[in-house]
Amino acid sequence: MTIRAVRIDGRLIHGQVANLWTPSLGATRIMVVDDQVATNDIEKSGLRMACPAATKLSVLPIEKAAKNILDGRYDSQKVFIVVKSPQPLLALVERGVPIEEINVGNMSQTSETKSVTKSVNVTPADVEVFKALDKHGVKLVHQMVPGEKSSDFMELLKKI
Repeated sequence: MTIRAVRIDGRLIHGQVANLWTPSLGATRIMVVDDQVATNDIEKSGLRMACPAATKLSVLPIEKAAKNILDGRYDSQKVFIVVKSPQPLLALVERGVPIEEINVGNMSQTSETKSVTKSVNVTPADVEVFKALDKHGVKLVHQMVPGEKSSDFMELLKKI
């Protein structure tokens, strides 16, 4: 399997993911990894509608996503993994899923977050997860759209 890209985006599948990232990556499958969304039929239905027509979609809980990836279920595909937050990605890495780079896209602002960029807001728990991913050797970048230059996310994180 080729993991073409991994993106954190609180909106999951929307205009940027469907119309910019997926075609630019040549992805044949979008894999949403989220324990709650995987059990919510309404959210899954919305994701199916937002997914590009020629692209396959999987909406999986963490354990099943890790098992399917490690079992080689998607070996002939170009997979684009999308999650709402960094926590599922750390869980995948800890289970042996080979994630080399994560693009930190949109993370919404709440009363508990601090702004890293105008579109990325993190909680103290998120910061700890990013540090753990970094220790695992995962490269963390921030890039909103494919044509934009990427930034070293860990350097951005040091500024908050």
